[in-house]
Amino acid sequence: MPIAQRSGMKIAYEVVGDGPPLVLHPGMFQTGAQWTEAGYTAVLATTHTVITVDPLGLGASSAPVTTADYSLARRAESVTAVLDDLGLDEAAFWGYSLGALTGYAVAAHAPERLTRLIAGAFDPIDGFRSAVEAMLDALELPADTDPWPLMQQGARTNPAYAAVIDAVGPEALRANYEAFRHEPGVHASLERSPVPLLMYAGAADPWHDPMRAFATRTGTPFASIPDADHVQTWRSTAEVLTHAHPFLTRGQFWSESNGQN
Repeated sequence: MPIAQRSGMKIAYEVVGDGPPLVLHPGMFQTGAQWTEAGYTAVLATTHTVITVDPLGLGASSAPVTTADYSLARRAESVTAVLDDLGLDEAAFWGYSLGALTGYAVAAHAPERLTRLIAGAFDPIDGFRSAVEAMLDALELPADTDPWPLMQQGARTNPAYAAVIDAVGPEALRANYEAFRHEPGVHASLERSPVPLLMYAGAADPWHDPMRAFATRTGTPFASIPDADHVQTWRSTAEVLTHAHPFLTRGQFWSESNGQN
């Protein structure tokens, strides 16, 4: 597995396919390989050079234990480090959940490195807080309940997610979580970004309505996946691709002389 390095951190990634470069960044408790396992990579590799990334703190990437190492700027650096390692000036980016937040970070901190951005299921207005509030309300728990144990418990019902959790030290996982939990909404910087954006979420996901509100206000294309919650939307590979693939390939050209979209 290739390794990119930036600021003392290692970011692991894999490459498959041929065409304009496309970075796929998964969510919390996931690694880049899960894009392949869910059926996305095989389809996208017919039109793109697909770069699946292990997020900072997960998989074969570095797992720092300091919350500051998971700031938005550092998350953006983890992506640009991969592009630099591959000699790419720019690429398209598709992130889901925590991966969408990472895409927002790149759009805010290094927009010149992105040709376009697909963001699945992460609220750019209130960030993680909106999902926490919905979860605690549904469980009839006090607003000051620590949601972290509940998140891990829910994730462990999926064997693939449990394996990712068990492979990382608890201090690193907690630091990663604390960083995105307290990250302020990025809607203002995202609204100023020149990067073409497509957003989507499941209709039963608590992030659906705030994402749609942002998209409506900014004129951003938004796809609603009917009757799907956060996990079900990730698994709705074929339906999601009907929205994402045309956005990625619209007006696409590939120059082998410069390797740019």
